[in-house]
Amino acid sequence: MDADTAVSALSALAHPGRLDVFRLLVRAGADGMAAGDIARATGHKPQTLSGNLTILGHAGLLASRRDGRSIIYTADYAHMTSLLGFLMEDCCGGAPEICAPLVDVLTKSACCQPGAVQ
Repeated sequence: MDADTAVSALSALAHPGRLDVFRLLVRAGADGMAAGDIARATGHKPQTLSGNLTILGHAGLLASRRDGRSIIYTADYAHMTSLLGFLMEDCCGGAPEICAPLVDVLTKSACCQPGAVQ
């Protein structure tokens, strides 16, 4: 990932409403959620949600697909992983204890638990 792409993604996430939507979709997994379900879960008005989904999509953080009359949104996990990798690629400066707490966070993540279904 290059710096411009990272800035775009971070800018999209630098808004409480968009961050809520993205985190909700990360939790929803590969099945994703319909826009109406996202609106109900987050309390966003349809116009606001539409704008937020557009911004997140342009930043590469979301994917969408049509399912009948609904549009299903999912987090783009590959882009998210790339962004996290970009942020971490220069970590530690030869001192692994700096990043040790991040390893703990990763191992405690719901998606990374032994036997977790993804």
